[in-house]
Amino acid sequence: MAGIPENHDNLPLLSEEKTKTLLLVRHAKSSWDISDLNDFERPLNDRGKKDAPVMAKRLLHKKVHIDAFVSSPAKRAKKTAELFCREYKRKEDEIIFISKLYHASPEVFFEVIAELDNSFDTVAIFSHNMGITEFVNLLVKDTKIDNMPTCAVFAVQTNIKKWSDFKNEKRQFLFFDYPKNEEN
Repeated sequence: MAGIPENHDNLPLLSEEKTKTLLLVRHAKSSWDISDLNDFERPLNDRGKKDAPVMAKRLLHKKVHIDAFVSSPAKRAKKTAELFCREYKRKEDEIIFISKLYHASPEVFFEVIAELDNSFDTVAIFSHNMGITEFVNLLVKDTKIDNMPTCAVFAVQTNIKKWSDFKNEKRQFLFFDYPKNEEN
């Protein structure tokens, strides 16, 4: 992946006093087996069902605590978020579903983030390409990704108290990981 620094396991990088951490997760690999199935209803394939728990375990290994799971309601994003919740030993009904995250533009991601509850310090957002790749490429000046692979996680942190300040505040790259990453 272009311009990605090596992974860091020593989180957080910024002052712990007033930071917010955002994890952007592209849904896991979906199935194309049923050709006439509506895109919104596409399920995960076997690889996707295997990759999502693996990626959640990697976050747990990095000691990443997640306060809120926010997802597109599309079947593949929803299932990915549910599999992460299971690994985190959290209830699936805690997932916050936001319809506009289905094929969201970067501006929609910023809107969703601005509306997050400020009591959440670390939030995982599960969504789709191409919007998620476009969005992560706006977040950090010197870190660019050609394509967010399925079930990839891109993490940033910023010194804010309110999520509504996220768009205009400087953000720091934490890590980028994906199922076929050989470093893990």
